[in-house]
Amino acid sequence: MIQGMKGKGRKDWTVYILRCGDGSLYTGIAKDVRVRVKQHSDGRGATYTRTRLPVELLYQQEGLTRSEALIREAQIKAMPRSKKEEIIFSERCVPIHSSHHGIMKVREDRTDNAAGVSRQEDEGQ
Repeated sequence: MIQGMKGKGRKDWTVYILRCGDGSLYTGIAKDVRVRVKQHSDGRGATYTRTRLPVELLYQQEGLTRSEALIREAQIKAMPRSKKEEIIFSERCVPIHSSHHGIMKVREDRTDNAAGVSRQEDEGQ
């Protein structure tokens, strides 16, 4: 193992989905989603979101390693919009009580694999 690398990695990364001002969806990863959403809202986030303000956090999946978060981000980005909306509004998501309306997060008790995909999705159902 390369010196300084950790064996398993810390599970402190989150995948998130934003709705942009033009109605498009943006997917990203962050350690602190609230800080990252503020950066997007202040025009200091991704180039994509800078010209599509305001942004609204719709979904977040917490408790991933950086590697898992990058894999899940790529999976979500490859999905058609309809599939992303299923993720955002599925029963597996519950509202977070906060000052931000419409924020969703994945339930803690779900039985997904490490990449965050349910078994049914893995089987293409």
